[in-house]
Amino acid sequence: MRNKLAAYFGFAKRAGKLTLGVNAAAALKRCDLLVADAAVGKNSRKEIEKIAARLSCPLVFCEDLGELVARQGCVLAAVREENLAKAVFGLLGGEARNKE
Repeated sequence: MRNKLAAYFGFAKRAGKLTLGVNAAAALKRCDLLVADAAVGKNSRKEIEKIAARLSCPLVFCEDLGELVARQGCVLAAVREENLAKAVFGLLGGEARNKE
C-alpha cells in the first residue's frame, strides 16, 4: 500500500497537481483531496480542518506523509487531480470527511 501511495503522489507531483504544505494549501481555491500527517499537532490539525471546510474537500490522515511525498517534515498534501485523489482516497479512506 505504501508503494502505491508513494507512486500516486509521484504521479501528482510530476503532473503539477500536488501542493505541499499548510500555507500553500491555504492559498488554493480548489482541491480534490487533502492528506494530512497523522502525527500533526492539535493546532495544525484545527488549521487543516478549516482549510478542508473552506475548500469543501475530503480530508484523510496517513502515517509518515513526509516520507511518501519525499519532503521531510511535510504535514499536508493537497491533490488537485480528481482521479488521483480518488485513488489515494481509496487507499487511505479510513478517517475521512466527505464533500459537503
